[in-house]
Parts: sequence; structure tokens; C-alpha cells
Amino acid sequence: MTPGRSTATGTACAVSAATSVQFGAAVATTLFPLVGTAGTVALRFLGASVVLALATRAWRVRWTARDVRTVVAFGAVFVAMNLSLYVAISRLPLATAITLEFLGPLGVAITTASSWRQRVWSVPAALGVLLIGGSLRPDDVVGVLAALGAALAWASYILLSRRMGTSAHGLAGLALATCIGAVVTLPLGLALAGSALLHLRTLALGLLVGVVSSAIPYSLDLLALRRLSTAVFGVLTSLNPAVAALAGLVVLQELPPPRQLAGIGLVVAASVGVTLTRAETAVMPP
Repeated sequence: MTPGRSTATGTACAVSAATSVQFGAAVATTLFPLVGTAGTVALRFLGASVVLALATRAWRVRWTARDVRTVVAFGAVFVAMNLSLYVAISRLPLATAITLEFLGPLGVAITTASSWRQRVWSVPAALGVLLIGGSLRPDDVVGVLAALGAALAWASYILLSRRMGTSAHGLAGLALATCIGAVVTLPLGLALAGSALLHLRTLALGLLVGVVSSAIPYSLDLLALRRLSTAVFGVLTSLNPAVAALAGLVVLQELPPPRQLAGIGLVVAASVGVTLTRAETAVMPP
């Protein structure tokens, strides 16, 4: 594959991943009244693990000790990220929760910056958070804390994705990590949701959420990481809060107030800015 075609394919994968995961998250909220957040996460992991395991035939892979350690870490991050995020979006508008979650990778980019030209992007990011926070209510505290927990997990997810994306068994490792997630979350989901978790319609919708929110976007992310530079992938990942706003509007009829929309825009701009500035610094002569 030529470099230009590889970049185009990687870009399509990254944009499709963002679209799939955010619209999947919007659909997942319809399950909350039926099985709760833990039950929804359990169904999401179940659907993703079945599809990915069958697609990659993970049981046929010969795993090294290093592979297993990475997969277990990936599975732990998956569980933490999904549980935290679903608690957040059960209490906050989808776009607000996703934007707060996005502070994880954005914070890593800013704190590891090597120049003031990169760190200056913390200013619009901080203003964006202030605008979002200024329109929240006191009873949104739990949702905000959950979103920030998801932010920490997302930062870890990106680092582990880079390692797994360069592995020869990247997609199989992803499949095994989601299986670990399913093993961990299914007992919790059954304990809290009971037999409601096994109703045919609920199960079918949950499995669909697993495919759309996990199996498809995580696989596309790994494929994109193999074809794009860190800078390009970072810029495309920055679209997630904006896509979440669109998904919230289309699926949930959620329209954040103007102050929150402005805050989301500032966070997206800060992410794009710091990513591009880091890329420019990396190619500048010493």
C-alpha cells in the first residue's frame, strides 16, 4: 500500500471509529432504565468479546508472557474506562461527559509538552472546562467525578493501544482483553440487573451496543495507529467530543446549552492545537 493510500485508509478508520463509538454510547443510554450502567457495560463487553474472538480466533494465538501482561492491563483499563464513562453519561449530557473524559489524553499531551508553544494550549482547555463546569448543577458531581475517572483510563488506553497496535497479535490481543472485561463485568451485571439482563430484546440491543461501541471502533483504532503518525491520529481523535455532541442531538435529542457548546469547542481546539504544535516541534531543526 502506498503512503498516501495508507494515510487515507488510516484517516477513514480513525473517523469511523469516533463515529461508531459515540453513536454506540448514545444508543447504550436506552439500556440504562432496563439493566442499569453495570448491566449495560456487561452486555457491551459480551457482544464485543464474542465478535472479536470469532473474528481473530484468539484461542489459536501463541501468547508470550509480555503479550499476556499487556492484554491483562488492557482488560483492566477497558473495565475502568467503560464503567466510569457509563456512570458519567447516565448523569450528564453525552457531549459533556465525553468532553470531560477527553481531558485525559489532552492532559497527557500538555503535561508532557517540551515547550511553551505546546503548553499554551492549556489556556483554552482550562477556559473550556470552566465554561462546562459553570453550567453544571450540584447534583452533577458524581457524573463529573466518573467522567474524570474515565479520562484517566482513556489516557492509559492510548498508551496501551500504541503498544498493542504494533504487536503482531494486536487484534487478537484486543479480543482477549474484551473477554477479560466480559468475565469481570458479567457477574456484576447479573448481580445488579438480575434476569432483566437475559431478556431477548435487551440482550440483542446490548450485543449490538458491544459491536458498535467496542468491537468496531477499537479494531479501527488499532488499524489507524498502524497507518498514521501520532500527530494525525491525535487530531482525528480530537473529534470525539464534537461527534458526541452530534450523536447526543441525533439519537437523544440533547442539545447542550451555548456555554457548554463553547466549552466543548475550546477543548477540541486545544487538543488539535497541542497535537499540531507537538508535530511541528518534532520536525524543527535543533
